[in-house]
Amino acid sequence: MRTRRMFLIGMLCGVLTAAAFTYAFALPANSNYWRMEIWKRGGAAWTMDRNGHFGWKWLVEPMDTSRQKRGSMPSSQINSGAKQL
Repeated sequence: MRTRRMFLIGMLCGVLTAAAFTYAFALPANSNYWRMEIWKRGGAAWTMDRNGHFGWKWLVEPMDTSRQKRGSMPSSQINSGAKQL
């Protein structure tokens, strides 16, 4: 009985954590307040089709951070601490 109660308490904590995460991060990302902030900074635009439906269009491509090259230092700066005798 005790293990079942601990399991249910753990499940309840997990559900509450997921709900708090959704409320804090996912819902504000879908609100028009943040879309208006992006629109004011020139990153997106509001669109409307012929039937009067509003839409959302990004004007800039998202940054792809996976293709960035790692920086390397010239060999003269790497061995600057070593002294030649």
